[in-house]
Amino acid sequence: MDEKLLMQMTLIDQVTKPLQGITKEMTAATDLGKQGLQNVATGTAGIVAAGFAVQNALMPAIEMDRKLGEVASLGVTSDALKELQVTALEFSAEYGKSATDFVNASYDIQSAIDGLDGAELSQFTKASGVLAAATKADTSTITSYMGTMYGIFKNQANEMGKGAWVETVAGQTASAVQMFKTTGSEMSSAFSSVGADATAAGIAMNEQMAILGTLQATMSGSEAGTKYRAFLSGVAKAQDELGLSFTDSRGKMLPMLEILEQIKGEFGDTLSVAESAQLDKAFGSKQATALIKQLMADTDGLAGSIETLGSVQGMSKAEEMASKMTDQWERLESSWFAVRAAVFGVILPSINAVVGSLADGIVWISGWTDEFPWLVELFGYAAIAALSLGGVVAGLSLAMGIGQMMSGGWAVTMGALNGVLKLLRISTIAMTAATWLFNTALWANPMTWVVAGIVGLIAVVGAMIYWWDDLKASFGDTAVFKFLSDTIDWVIEKLNMIPGIDIDLSSSGSPEIQAATVVENAERKPIPTLEDFAPNANVQSNAQLPPQMVQNITAQRPTAMAGNQTHIGEVNITTEGGFTPEQMEEWEALSNG
Repeated sequence: MDEKLLMQMTLIDQVTKPLQGITKEMTAATDLGKQGLQNVATGTAGIVAAGFAVQNALMPAIEMDRKLGEVASLGVTSDALKELQVTALEFSAEYGKSATDFVNASYDIQSAIDGLDGAELSQFTKASGVLAAATKADTSTITSYMGTMYGIFKNQANEMGKGAWVETVAGQTASAVQMFKTTGSEMSSAFSSVGADATAAGIAMNEQMAILGTLQATMSGSEAGTKYRAFLSGVAKAQDELGLSFTDSRGKMLPMLEILEQIKGEFGDTLSVAESAQLDKAFGSKQATALIKQLMADTDGLAGSIETLGSVQGMSKAEEMASKMTDQWERLESSWFAVRAAVFGVILPSINAVVGSLADGIVWISGWTDEFPWLVELFGYAAIAALSLGGVVAGLSLAMGIGQMMSGGWAVTMGALNGVLKLLRISTIAMTAATWLFNTALWANPMTWVVAGIVGLIAVVGAMIYWWDDLKASFGDTAVFKFLSDTIDWVIEKLNMIPGIDIDLSSSGSPEIQAATVVENAERKPIPTLEDFAPNANVQSNAQLPPQMVQNITAQRPTAMAGNQTHIGEVNITTEGGFTPEQMEEWEALSNG
């Protein structure tokens, strides 16, 4: 027996030790692979995060450098680019606008206007940005507007100086927008529609702006420009048709107010239908007549507007309007952008050099694919092998993880089953407690005791009837016994009053006679039980005794009676002496309850 046990232990030891070693090696490999994957993920995430952090810090400077590079492509010098960058950052911090949009606007201006030096490019761009902020227009629209205005008033700009002229344009446009309740976009559309016709006719910029602004009270900017151009085109023909002079001695058109005064002198302050038709014919279009009608209605107002706009010098009005519309939160954001662009813009050239070297190195490495294809193939296989080994470790970790999840799931399942069994045990205990509580409440009810007492009394009476011979033999005709017999009769009488109960005695009403008759005939009424008094019970007066009771009664009779049975028909028993008066009174009292 000991040898068998020793053999079993040896076999188990020989099997479990290698398995333990394999499990230990697999666990170590899994842990090593997991740690390697974690290190790779952590390192990669760190590198990526660091790259994003550096890029985010350098982004303002990178964006500015990109936009400045676009402007540099137009032949702008490095000094002009530096001045433009400083102006853009100052403008951004002061008005809360984008510095990169500022530089981008300078690209459009430099494309539209030739010959701008560094300072003029910055002035044009700043004036455009301030006017855009003052008139609720986007920078590209105002930049286009400045290009159009320069094309219309180029001679005036050269005479005044491009920097001073562009600031005047910005100031007068801002004032016109405020006076005539228009926008910078609408003013740009109006001048684009007019073109250089008014300037060619010798009309000053402030007068053109006042006329176009007044017309925009009832029409759009482009429509106002169209009507003004139609009027300018028909002036020469109209003066011949009407016999009036709308030009001076040098052939230049008179100011609008003088022309309107001549027309009012000819036709009056208002025009009738016939007079309007005559003007249509004279100017060659109804659009020119519509302009005359609107301006004639308020020549004094037009005169005041022309004078006000003519007095505007510089762009102080535009700066005032732009300052009032500046959002301070936008200023804070733009200031932070300007700080990062300025600080990292200093080191950006060095960083760009490093990044450029890296890019060159990548290009050089990519060139190996043509020169050394076998080396590239070798590196490719090595990379695939490394990744494959990582995949094996990852697969092993996945398998171990699945096993752990299955083990955990089994533990959860067994825990849930154990919980269900506990709930069933608790439910059983609760049902048992409820049963005890029901029994307690039942026995606490007085009616339960009444029913139990009646049942017990019936059982006692039945037993006494059943054992009547034995009782009579033991007690004889004593007064105690007679009282008991009378009591039994009284109880039976009362029990027969209960619906469904009918205990039948002999004609004499004597228990002794009934008991004897039942014993002789081996037929005895059953002893009432609890079921006999249950609801809807069907109580039968002549029920048969159970077989066991009959056997018990038969067994108690003498052996001789079993062999010789005598049938007795009628038995008359006379009692010695009668009831005494006292006994009669007791009997009556018992009978009356």
